Amino acid sequence: MIGRLSGTLIEKQPPQLIIDVAGVGYEVDVPMSTIYVLPHLGEKVSLFTHMVVREDAQLLYAFATRDERDLFRALIKITGIGAKIALAILSGLSADELALAIATENTVRLSKVPGIGKKTAERLVLELKGKLGSVAASTAMPDKNAAPVQQGSRADVLHALLALGYNDREATTAMKELPADVEVAQGIKLALKQLVRG
Repeated sequence: MIGRLSGTLIEKQPPQLIIDVAGVGYEVDVPMSTIYVLPHLGEKVSLFTHMVVREDAQLLYAFATRDERDLFRALIKITGIGAKIALAILSGLSADELALAIATENTVRLSKVPGIGKKTAERLVLELKGKLGSVAASTAMPDKNAAPVQQGSRADVLHALLALGYNDREATTAMKELPADVEVAQGIKLALKQLVRG
């Protein structure tokens, strides 16, 4: 199994990246929490990975920290939570927010993540209560000094929101609140806050 990739970041289309490792381009899916801390294209990156082998595909999911990967692994063990929904949860909630929602049994907050209904939120609370404290405490938070991405950053933000399961109307409405010169990482973060509030 592939547990870690270290190479050059050559493509960034949230939630997907391509990392060149010794001439081989690995396509990986990442949560927005990892997107926030990525370097510029062409720079070195090292990510922890989780590999899923199915009959029809071999998929790689990548994370900025080992603890973030552990959270992902805890989520996909829950019945009804697949990799796509687990990524959406890690994109819509920071590790601390997720731990707080679980600890306080805040199913309303959990239900605001696309793909999470009331029953799934209740299942998350039931299965994860008391298990996230140490992981959440040490998970990396978004980097406020993340470098801006060149032109088309608003398009990247929109693409990321659609990939996370929001519809065109929701994504476009959230985009209206963003500053004109917003960076991709900050734009995604602000848009997600708008959508959760809405």
